[in-house]
Amino acid sequence: MQNTMKSFIEYIPIFTTLFSIYFFREIWGHYQHKKTAYLLWWSLGVLTFGLGTLAESINALVGWSIPNVRYWYIVGALLGGYPLAQGSVYLLMKKKFADITSSLFIFLIVLASVFVILTPISIPENFDYKLSGKVFEWEWVRYFSPFINLYAFIFLVGGAVFSAIRYYRQGIKEAPFKGNIFIAIGGLLPGIGGSFTRAGYVEVLYVTEFVGLLLIYYGYRIIKLNKAN
Repeated sequence: MQNTMKSFIEYIPIFTTLFSIYFFREIWGHYQHKKTAYLLWWSLGVLTFGLGTLAESINALVGWSIPNVRYWYIVGALLGGYPLAQGSVYLLMKKKFADITSSLFIFLIVLASVFVILTPISIPENFDYKLSGKVFEWEWVRYFSPFINLYAFIFLVGGAVFSAIRYYRQGIKEAPFKGNIFIAIGGLLPGIGGSFTRAGYVEVLYVTEFVGLLLIYYGYRIIKLNKAN
């Protein structure tokens, strides 16, 4: 029973990828209508989210491979929630700050991606052939992702919490407040899953990614429908 459940969990990224396609089509259409920077970044965020779970889907369906590990680390561990967070930066912060941080982190992500592509691969003993940066011989390459993900956490989750508090203080306790709470929780879950991945429990990440994306979508829909009314 335990092995059956574990096998099912390994295929959850397929459903997450399919849902991210649906989510991307909706939010991209929203961006096409509004043409705002934050919606562009949120669209990119949903896209990269799906690209990350696509790598996990490939691993489940086809098996482990070096190219897919490098691809997964770039789109999942490095990009991760950064584009979604940057959308919140453009929404909540001054444009100058948003532009500067965009340039800085894009440079860091590109630089780290080059190192991920170039690093030799070393398979450790008793390796379980799950997606992990542990196979990188240049261990210092993995030091980029915590810094980028901390920034993403602060502005994705923190930005949603800040917006929720602001709406609550204004007496708006319905759609905008609730929507931002769902987005905050949804943004927090993949980060929790990522910490389990570093401990060797990648299956936790698969579950938290799926639930997290559903919550972000639900929060987005609440806010979008409220603004349309």
